[in-house]
Order: sequence, then C-alpha cells, then structure tokens
Amino acid sequence: MHVTIPYVVGALLFGLGVYGVLRRRNAILVLMAVELMLNAVNLILVTADVSLRSALSGVPGEAWSTPSAQPGSGAVFALFVIVLAAAEVGVGLAIVLQYYRMRRAVVIDEVSLAESPDGEVHK
Repeated sequence: MHVTIPYVVGALLFGLGVYGVLRRRNAILVLMAVELMLNAVNLILVTADVSLRSALSGVPGEAWSTPSAQPGSGAVFALFVIVLAAAEVGVGLAIVLQYYRMRRAVVIDEVSLAESPDGEVHK
C-alpha cells in the first residue's frame, strides 16, 4: 500500500471536520466534527510513525535514534489524543446538555454567555 493514501484520507477527514466546525449551527454536530478532526490526526500520527520507521530501517541506530524516539511513538501520541478526545466529549457534552436543559435549544448562534445579575440574558 502506498504511504500517501492514509495521508490523503487523513487530510480529507480533517477538512470535513473543519467544514463541520465552521458551517454547523448545532453544538452536538460541532462536537462530532471536532472528533472527526482528532481521528484524522490519529491516523496521520500512526501513519507517520510507521512510514518513518520503515524508511529508516536500514540506517544505523546511532544516526537517527535518540532516547526520546522510541518505537511506536506515533501510536503513543495517538493514545494521548484518544484520551484527550474522550475528555473533550465528556466535558463538552455535559455543557451542551446543561445548556439544553436551561434554554431548550443547542443552536450555537443563539448562545449568549453574558447574563445580568437579575437573571436576564443579554444578546
């Protein structure tokens, strides 16, 4: 398999995620678009790790290896991104659900963050 295929797929997924963040008005769909972008980054991290390891397989270890470049570094970074994505979904969904309970809508254009002391919302 060519190395460029996962890179192109990752770029397309990231582009779709950016489009979803910029064009969607529903907060839950925006969270899904952010997840799509994070998954695209995971795909690119793992592909870069595998392709660079295979490209450098014939080179002596002292020429390219440093103590910070352990085998499987791309997969470890991808694991950290997955943990970050899970935390983002948990916190983001909790905020969206609380806002929906208060306002009965999750349209991003109508979200007002300013609230007066008497409880009225300013737009």
